[in-house]
Amino acid sequence: MDEPLRVGYRTSKNEEYDYHSHPDHYEIYFFHAGSCRYLIHNQIFDLIPGDLLLMDGMTLHKPNINPNKEYVRSVIHFSPQWIKSVLLEIDSMYLLEVFERLHHCLIRTKENNESKYLEDVIHRLYQKKIEAIRNNTVNESELKILLIQILISVHHLGQLDSIKLPDRKTDKLVHSEKIAEYIQVNYKNKLSLNGIAEALNLSKSYVSHVFKEMTGFTVMEYVMGCRLNQVKYLLEMEPHKPLKDIAYECGFESVSHFSRFFREKVGITAKRYRHSRLDNN
Repeated sequence: MDEPLRVGYRTSKNEEYDYHSHPDHYEIYFFHAGSCRYLIHNQIFDLIPGDLLLMDGMTLHKPNINPNKEYVRSVIHFSPQWIKSVLLEIDSMYLLEVFERLHHCLIRTKENNESKYLEDVIHRLYQKKIEAIRNNTVNESELKILLIQILISVHHLGQLDSIKLPDRKTDKLVHSEKIAEYIQVNYKNKLSLNGIAEALNLSKSYVSHVFKEMTGFTVMEYVMGCRLNQVKYLLEMEPHKPLKDIAYECGFESVSHFSRFFREKVGITAKRYRHSRLDNN
């Protein structure tokens, strides 16, 4: 994701989604209508219209949607580096604190007046971005001003009591989050469905079924997603560490399996990925 700003407004196209992250970009996700269960790190949220999700670049996330049902959302990806100079100038760096401190959170607006204002500004930002693309022009100042208005609105929404979520969760939700949490802690070790089930005192079939139902993918897909995300992190943060050491440290049983898996999921080799990330710094 090379662009400093990407905007989608009321997108309704249903697609297959993988467990993913996007380093160097923060995300504002606004759910408008339909059905969506969202997995972020080791938490699962059943979304309702008006819900806002805020995510930093390294938070793994994935929407679990029914392809036969409506799914309408607006999404903004932006580089904090792109907007920081302006925020520093107007003494407003606090607008990024929620991403940097919490890493991810859900704000339940219940479609109040502030959330309607937020949607209007997102629409204006989307129109300005499309206009710039069509005319091959750069109106960076306008885009930054609109993004700051969005961040201010999000900050206001985060101060409201409407962010409080019900404490009661279904057993399926609780068990799925415990499975995700266990994997997040232990993905570097050799893991199996049997081992995870035994550790959590659940049956193998139940673990397999409930995790797939609640998240949209299998336990082992989640394990591999966690491993891949850590690999990406180490490739960039420890540029001199040998690839084979990174592979074993992240739970891969062989370098050949690591190499095949990385290329299949990312589209390029791990070595090339590392070079591309370091070149962008």
